[in-house]
Amino acid sequence: MTIDGPIQQYMALALQPVMVGAHERADIKRNIDHITELAFAAKNVTEIELPVRLYAIPEGALQGFTDEIYDWDHVDYVERMAIDIPGPETEHLGQVARALDAFIIAQAKVRIPEIPERFFNCAFIVDPNGEVIHKHYKMQVFAREHSTVPHDMWDKWVELFGENLDAFYPVTDTEIGRIGCLICMEGAFPETARGLAMNGAEIIFRCSYPEPYVGNGWWQLQNRSRALDNTCFVIAPNPAAYSPGKDSPFPLDMFGGESMIVDYQGRVIGSHSSGGTASYAGAIINIEALREFRENSLHANWLKDLRTEQYRLIYDEPMYEKNRCLDNPPLKHAANDEVVRAAVERVFDKGIWKRAAK
Repeated sequence: MTIDGPIQQYMALALQPVMVGAHERADIKRNIDHITELAFAAKNVTEIELPVRLYAIPEGALQGFTDEIYDWDHVDYVERMAIDIPGPETEHLGQVARALDAFIIAQAKVRIPEIPERFFNCAFIVDPNGEVIHKHYKMQVFAREHSTVPHDMWDKWVELFGENLDAFYPVTDTEIGRIGCLICMEGAFPETARGLAMNGAEIIFRCSYPEPYVGNGWWQLQNRSRALDNTCFVIAPNPAAYSPGKDSPFPLDMFGGESMIVDYQGRVIGSHSSGGTASYAGAIINIEALREFRENSLHANWLKDLRTEQYRLIYDEPMYEKNRCLDNPPLKHAANDEVVRAAVERVFDKGIWKRAAK
């Protein structure tokens, strides 16, 4: 039975599945079936504490990273693998959400009807009624990722969605709290999480980071920092292991696990290391405690102290070319490396960085 009205405390789970790289759209169902089995097994154990109202699924858990590993052509991927939201995959997850009586946050590479021949990396929320209630499009990508980002289509994006917080940092108000999303590399940038916080986020979903950046501590450091910076909970699922294809004889631990949940004071309150086997991290989310802390704290509640005018100066000059993909799709690895190298050179040319002695 669905609980009506705001829920002050509940269990949240950061699922840590083993994912299989999809080579055609039909392969996605196998991954969703595995996620479903993991979610129900986790529910059986953790609802001994409190009802589980939120399940977070890592980036790649539906489709894998096939296009990145094999350097597929961007436009070919649009036709071969990118999904529609809503579509069959979100309908399937909607059935799972209804059966769990919970919210599900997931990620996929998707098409946007108004922007043909491009795919975007999208985090989305399915509510307990099985409806998609939120979509967030990734704004910063890893050097090997082929996804288009809003900045690549800036003029078209602003024409379609506007130039405001909701167009780039959407937050959805739900009975379990206000939720916003970060995907992988976005969590490495304080600005993206701050945009969500300024738009009202109380819970930030931050999914997936590869090795060696989990093992060397970056993943935990970033998740804790984004939570503390913005007085938010951060729910951070990461894969347990990855098989590049259904015929791969052994899963590869390319992500290091370490799924975690961080509270609004930057403390890890739930975590799970990777052993290459599917599992999950769980913790109690107390939204009422977060709201009371924000209301009463005169120190570790940073947004109230922002002198926003002085920070605008930092970003007066553009650093990266916008509209890169209005006429041409994202590049394959070798060509994109040249773009990234040119971006590095611009930072030196501006005098921001000083070159090493040679």
